Amino acid sequence: MRLIRRTALWAVVVLCLHLTAIGQDLPTASPSEIGLSSRNLDRITPAMRKLVEDKSVAGIVTMVAWRGKVVQFNAYGMRDIEAEKPMERDTIFRIYSMTKPITSVAAMMLYEEGKFKLDDLVSKYIPDFKGLTVVADPTSSEITQVAQKREMTIRDLLRHTSGLTYGVFGDTAVDKLYRKARTIGEDGTLKGMVKRLGGIPLLYQPGTKWHYSVSTDVLGYLVEVLSGRPLDDFFAERIFDPLGMKDTGFYVPAGKLSRFATNYGPKSQGGLRVVDAPATSRYRKKPTFLSGGGGLVSTASDYMRFCLMLLNKGEFGGKRLLKAETVELMTKNHLPKGVMHSNGVGFGLGFSVRVQKSEEEPAPRVGEYGWGGAASTHFWISPRDEIAVVALTQYMPYSNRVERILKPLVYEAILDGK
Repeated sequence: MRLIRRTALWAVVVLCLHLTAIGQDLPTASPSEIGLSSRNLDRITPAMRKLVEDKSVAGIVTMVAWRGKVVQFNAYGMRDIEAEKPMERDTIFRIYSMTKPITSVAAMMLYEEGKFKLDDLVSKYIPDFKGLTVVADPTSSEITQVAQKREMTIRDLLRHTSGLTYGVFGDTAVDKLYRKARTIGEDGTLKGMVKRLGGIPLLYQPGTKWHYSVSTDVLGYLVEVLSGRPLDDFFAERIFDPLGMKDTGFYVPAGKLSRFATNYGPKSQGGLRVVDAPATSRYRKKPTFLSGGGGLVSTASDYMRFCLMLLNKGEFGGKRLLKAETVELMTKNHLPKGVMHSNGVGFGLGFSVRVQKSEEEPAPRVGEYGWGGAASTHFWISPRDEIAVVALTQYMPYSNRVERILKPLVYEAILDGK
């Protein structure tokens, strides 16, 4: 009898330690504790499950935080259909362009240290960009080069008005030059990338148009130049370690591969096909090309830590990464007058920023900022509503289905509780 009691006592102790560990992982609260309706938040679960049942995606993880505390965190569906592995809350995802805000924060940490000014010319730090030309007509199949009216600045890199392009999303004559030169790739280097870009004309005059591009990869190289550190080392020491982002990096170590999700795409006859399987993925090894524009893997919990740091104006868990005024600077619209990212949406220093409502978007909230990734991952933060949301799946090409369904449900639940 005494042994049974002792065993039961130890079971309680272990359970308490486990719950404590969960509590230390991220600040949490039950909806009722902070005045929210569990019933409203519970509507998220059937909506996400339906996406899985319809084979729109294999699996999803959603995480919602209000006033600094996680109030909803669930996994749905499968992370690997073929291996019959369920989606779990600690699943590791390819976050692709959700890397960009992290690179932007890294750059702004150096900005705070006085390493550069926003309107410094990029060529001041990257000589390969000195004397770039611009194509006279971006739509022409023939390349006629003209002089820059002004050189690109670091602000241009942060807000995607540099005149650079990507080489993978467009079919302009300049995009074709990017592909021919292999400007970005897992077998290259950041230094090699800027050298190749230095020999290709810009698609637009700097500062005149928002155009999604390798700007943030160039920014990642700039972080290396200004800090004297490889980008992965800078990320780990200055961002990931202080925030406790233990599963975020440029590759998935062998000991964590069992948690890495399969990436899927659509079959022509309906359903899902494997695009990238963990067993053969390039993410199994550290790349030489440390893409600040799209190279990271992460988890919902890790990325929420990053989001809560931003929502709390630069500080999380007693660690301050940025000054409050720097976060405010980053999350306001920096696009020139007459230039927009999309309808009602501008762009800050690393994020899209909603500047006015648009009926085209679900539950638009002015001041909301965020970004997504090519495998249909997304995050958004609404400072006025004190919310941060991370929604992760693995589906290419990019789809905003999860975001469009999730966003109204989150806002209805939060606003009803305010």
